[in-house]
Amino acid sequence: MAELAQALVIPAGEQRVIHVFDLNMRAEQARFLREPGALAQVLGVDEIDLDHVEIFPISDLEGLGLRGYLRDGCGISPEQLAADAQALAAVEDYVLLLRSRALRGKETQLTPASQIRHIGDYHEAGADWSSLPTNPAETPESAKLYSAQRPSPRAARSRARRIGAAIFAVVIALILLVVLMLAT
Repeated sequence: MAELAQALVIPAGEQRVIHVFDLNMRAEQARFLREPGALAQVLGVDEIDLDHVEIFPISDLEGLGLRGYLRDGCGISPEQLAADAQALAAVEDYVLLLRSRALRGKETQLTPASQIRHIGDYHEAGADWSSLPTNPAETPESAKLYSAQRPSPRAARSRARRIGAAIFAVVIALILLVVLMLAT
């Protein structure tokens, strides 16, 4: 049985984190990890959602490299990648990118097999939903509630009558059409 590496604890509810692993194994073994249950077994967990896992050879990245892929393809900031630049550059064969969603929000303890070396965890850039507080004095008049000009009561009644008359005309036309169709 293969020796197990140090356990990696993924907290419950973790979001937008990519866990990067170097796969020190033959190409056939790395490709086999895409099969249902295989990756979960070598990571020491019950199940993994393979829709949120990437396993590929570094050679697929050609001139971009792993750092470039994580930065440009996954939205990881260059500052995060700088700390592990040498480890990322040292990956030669296959790499495993495990997104938080692959673990379905559960607290998970990964115990990867000895051929799987954890390189680092990187936070994906997310949408910034924050906004600057607005000064009520600077809010334009058109953006304030109930700021539109209200029609006069006479204009409102006139509009309501026109809408009612139009609906009445459509209903009568439909009734006449049905009567004519039944008569023929």
